[in-house]
Amino acid sequence: MAKANEDTYPDGSYKYFWTPTSDIPLDDFLSKYKPSMVENDGTKPWIWVKGGKTSSSVTAVDELAALEEGSQILKDITNQIENIKNDSSIPLRSNKKTGAKSKKEVREELQRDAQGKFREIAQKHNYLCGKWLMFASGEKVDLIWSSLATSLISGPLASTDAFCAKVATTPRDANPNHQHVLCLYFPDVYDKNAVLKVMKILLRNHGFSLSGVKSDMYTLLGIDSKHPSGIPSTIWKNKDLMDDTEMKTLKDAYFVDLKEGKTASAQFTSQVDDASDKKPADVLTLPVNKSKPKKKQKDIFASDDEEDDEEQQRRAELAQKKKLPRLAQSAVIPATRTVNTNRRSLNERLRGERKVLPNM
Repeated sequence: MAKANEDTYPDGSYKYFWTPTSDIPLDDFLSKYKPSMVENDGTKPWIWVKGGKTSSSVTAVDELAALEEGSQILKDITNQIENIKNDSSIPLRSNKKTGAKSKKEVREELQRDAQGKFREIAQKHNYLCGKWLMFASGEKVDLIWSSLATSLISGPLASTDAFCAKVATTPRDANPNHQHVLCLYFPDVYDKNAVLKVMKILLRNHGFSLSGVKSDMYTLLGIDSKHPSGIPSTIWKNKDLMDDTEMKTLKDAYFVDLKEGKTASAQFTSQVDDASDKKPADVLTLPVNKSKPKKKQKDIFASDDEEDDEEQQRRAELAQKKKLPRLAQSAVIPATRTVNTNRRSLNERLRGERKVLPNM
């Protein structure tokens, strides 16, 4: 049975949905509704931002027909995969002499066949829409989400086929390591060139960590990493589109620009750090202390392995302060020894005088 469609736009009464016709500017919307601050009570699982472009004109009948055919294929492949597990005539390991395939080889062959059928169904019914998947921690999600949404409307992503983005809000029972999922939608997940164009921007212009491309049909069919069919949950994995070296080169170039203040994200980061969610009056009345330089704010996009130079200097100064008491203590020791020596000499003289006194 297909899942509820969470890839469909919410209606106009949903206040966590921004479009170009909204009364509130995008910047104000992003500041007002932050994924780390909006708690999901069951009625607001996502925050949405829609661009000016639209997806292909898919009717409800097309979607339902695709899901009906896809559900039957998924059911059949799941049963076949289970039968392979229980079929003792299929060996665990392949045999080159006999040509027998292993259970894994037979299983993967069926899964690839199912993927091909899903693609045919999607193209037949024009149900091709999907999304790039990304994840962000609670401490970074607000900035990452704002960067993604702004880029979609007025940044590099505005030049692509991407037309909508959403981010998960915060569950009530979220643990400290909770990860927010972000989705960037585009019309055709099977258009490799279009997918690759978006990927390069997400890496080079935003430095995002990507988790693959998933079709909306897969989502509604319930195909995930734990599905018993074992069918891959994504249409494209990162490595299917680009090798690790190229991905690293693009991300490294982004971080270099970020440090030099050349990216829009760097400017946005500075604005967030300076504002610190204070009221305008509070900011204006803050005293300026010119004697101490302001501590450098840590870049939340940068690698956690990088250590701030100022932190190293602070540690060196702290170590130097610890040495001072030791030096003072060593200066006191010789004086103490001199006093003790003089005291012993006086006692010896007194004892000598007592010995020479005549008996009375």
